[in-house]
Amino acid sequence: MSKIINRIPVISILGLVLVIVLFFVWKNISDKIEEDLIPSPQPYKLSVTPTPKVSQSKPTSLVTSYPVASEVNLAVPFTSQAPGQIWDEYHKEFCEEASVLMAVSYINNTTITNIEFADQKLFEIKDFEEKRFGYYKDTGAEDTAIILREMYKIEKVTVIYNPTIEIIKKALNEKKVIIIPAAGRQLGNPHYQSPGPLYHMLVIKGYTKNGDFITNDPGTRWGKNYIYSSEVIMNAIHDWNGGDVENGSKVMIVVG
Repeated sequence: MSKIINRIPVISILGLVLVIVLFFVWKNISDKIEEDLIPSPQPYKLSVTPTPKVSQSKPTSLVTSYPVASEVNLAVPFTSQAPGQIWDEYHKEFCEEASVLMAVSYINNTTITNIEFADQKLFEIKDFEEKRFGYYKDTGAEDTAIILREMYKIEKVTVIYNPTIEIIKKALNEKKVIIIPAAGRQLGNPHYQSPGPLYHMLVIKGYTKNGDFITNDPGTRWGKNYIYSSEVIMNAIHDWNGGDVENGSKVMIVVG
């Protein structure tokens, strides 16, 4: 009897090891399938065609009259908002900072070299926000655009209200990267800590042949090339709006 009891912990450990191995095998297969679904990444190239500005008070009814590629994937470097997977009081709030860092790295054709580099840059953006706005948490679209313009001296930054799928695709075809604010819980990302963030910000970097959006979502370590359906993205887009996120404006930031 004692021999049987002694074997139970061994069996439990072996079972746990098997579960871990199977998880990573599944993850590798899942990543490979996802890679096969998305096109090759494209570096930033200055575009001469401006993305149309859209009035906040006037919903758009833009008719697509320009050719767009069947799929696009911009070469936007990725970082989680918690590069070292330490989700402390700061990193839980760094989705805006991480989205800015990814967009800037793409525009400047630079890389996010490692965890330490990413973390340093996120705190530099935080310091700028505190000096410029008096706060760093829950930065809305207009203030996020100010970070890009003033801290990083990027001139081609446009805040567009009431965006459509057609406008998003047009910007991506012009090699411009997009940052969106979102009602995080409407995104339904299974990798978020439940129930998900009330407010979130992420990067749209492309779309697949079937119309899904390719994103870099800093809210999870699995956020590189994360695919959302266009319906989910368009429904979830909402600005901070003083905390009433689900009634916040439909808005996006076009960079490039």
